[in-house]
Amino acid sequence: MTSLQTKFGLSYILIIIAVLILLNTYPLIISQNLVFRSKQTSMASSVSMVEAALSDLTTLTEDNVSQALSGIEETGVSRIMVTDTAGRVLYDTREPGSAVGLYAFYTEIAQALNGNDAFYCCYDSTAFLSRGASPVVYRSQTVGAIYAYEYDTEQAQLLKSFQSNLMKISFMIALLVMGLSAVLSQMLTRQISELLQAIRKVREGAYSHRAAVKGKDEIGQIAAEFNSLTDRLQVTEDARRRFVSDASHELKTPLAGIRLLSDSILQTKNMDVSTVREFVGDIGEEAQRLERITEDLLRLTRLDSDAMEKAEPVTVTPVLKRVIRMLSLVAQEREISLSYETDGAAVVLSTEDEMQQIIYNLTENAIKYSAPMGFVHLNLRVEEKTAVLSVEDNGIGIPDEDMGHIFERFYRVDKNRSRAVGGTGLGLSIVSDTIKRRGGTIEAAHRQAGPGTIFTVRLPQAEEGEA
Repeated sequence: MTSLQTKFGLSYILIIIAVLILLNTYPLIISQNLVFRSKQTSMASSVSMVEAALSDLTTLTEDNVSQALSGIEETGVSRIMVTDTAGRVLYDTREPGSAVGLYAFYTEIAQALNGNDAFYCCYDSTAFLSRGASPVVYRSQTVGAIYAYEYDTEQAQLLKSFQSNLMKISFMIALLVMGLSAVLSQMLTRQISELLQAIRKVREGAYSHRAAVKGKDEIGQIAAEFNSLTDRLQVTEDARRRFVSDASHELKTPLAGIRLLSDSILQTKNMDVSTVREFVGDIGEEAQRLERITEDLLRLTRLDSDAMEKAEPVTVTPVLKRVIRMLSLVAQEREISLSYETDGAAVVLSTEDEMQQIIYNLTENAIKYSAPMGFVHLNLRVEEKTAVLSVEDNGIGIPDEDMGHIFERFYRVDKNRSRAVGGTGLGLSIVSDTIKRRGGTIEAAHRQAGPGTIFTVRLPQAEEGEA
């Protein structure tokens, strides 16, 4: 038995013992008190009947007491005794061995002769023993005392039978509750043990393991939440491994190029200066590419760790115009028409650096993959408290099978073409993560009027108080 089972077992046993003690004491105490009150009432009635028969006597003697009580056939008690003011017995119903003529030194009689009523009752598991006394008063003077005694075994037998039945019922309840407690505690501890085992396996790295705990109770709900958590952990772990693998591959490619070019320079004898300069230029391009990959990885790390700058109201139009000026020369070199429209009302909660990065990456991407004599058009507007930015181009477009993956890290539609234009496969992923963390959305779609792609960004418009 586990420690948890032991604790549950001890708890159930203590509860059962407390309940059984209460069940076997409280009803008996209540029953005894009821019998005591019944005896007191019955005895007071019997004494009152005798007292009424003696109420006209100025003094009490053996003769006049016997004559006054001769008409009383049944008093309802086992013994009636009448004494004078000295405590000498004048009348006694007990036969044989009457105490007439003797002095009765009973506490109850002494209290009655002092003018007080007295009653005493006890239970000794075999009978109820009741004693009571009351003064006989004539014109405010105590002339004697009446003593009543009863020894009742019938009521005692009934109470004893009731106690015996309670014991049997308690025993049956104890067996039933202990059996149920054992079953329930075993079920509960088994579920908890299975959940703990699952937690240990997941802690060791087995994220695919699931807790085999079913049910709609609290333990079952915890197990369901745990399985949901392990699902997310598995997805995160798969993404992490894929990210590490892709990052290693991306970093290895420019490093391998740099090493190959440097080895070529070192191992080739009598290499002319122009060739050396060409190789050194290629090394510089690979170093720049490596720098871009490193910077993008650092940005993703900051996004994943929620290390983002505090958001503040940013007017988007000036940022968009600045990006257009920065990329206009690149567009001219590729013979791309770069244009924009804006209503100037878009204000979002972000930072200028983030907005510039979003607009720059989307615009640069559109320019890179547009054919000469093509166009890239940006449109910034406000729709129902939402700032909407669309970047449209008539370039080569994105195949349908790749459209759902373009925001994944290191994903490229055409890897060779992407490397040729200097892509790292992280730009769109950085843009998507940044937008989502600022409460916005981004989507890509085919142009309706011809080849090309439209990227649409939606960010919440900043409230007037925030702006």
